[in-house]
Amino acid sequence: MSVESAIFEQLKNLTGSKTLILGIGQVLKGDDGAGPLLCEKLSDKTSAEIIEAGTVPENYIQSIVKKAPENLLILDAMDFEAEPGTVKVFFAEQLSLAAFSTHTLSPRLFIDLVRQQLDVNVYLIGIQPAHLEFGQPLSPAVSVALDTLVNIFIKIFPPRQSAP
Repeated sequence: MSVESAIFEQLKNLTGSKTLILGIGQVLKGDDGAGPLLCEKLSDKTSAEIIEAGTVPENYIQSIVKKAPENLLILDAMDFEAEPGTVKVFFAEQLSLAAFSTHTLSPRLFIDLVRQQLDVNVYLIGIQPAHLEFGQPLSPAVSVALDTLVNIFIKIFPPRQSAP
């Protein structure tokens, strides 16, 4: 089974649901920009709501709560000791309070803050970065991973058809 098929299988049950995709990261730091770049690539190509949160996802908690999604997909560059460009889906219960993202607020703490105000299913989609230095471009491995995720999300959350 290909990586695309495996990720699709984990998320295909979200088809037709009210879903919000939250991209986290710093575009000036190489692969750390994966989350915001995914949001940019998905713009107007999916029925899912999109929020590009940069490096401060906690500033968007109220926006998430107001949109009241059934599912929250958080995309972030994360070090889970895999090959660069590897994509892994984590469920909130799999995360400890220890941070393994590239940001100051741990993903689990952020998820807990959202869940205090909203009953939502949360999926953290991590991409293993190759490098996180300022001024570096996106690595080829992470670029391929983003294209794969764009394809998956368009299949799961196809764009809404305009009324004739």
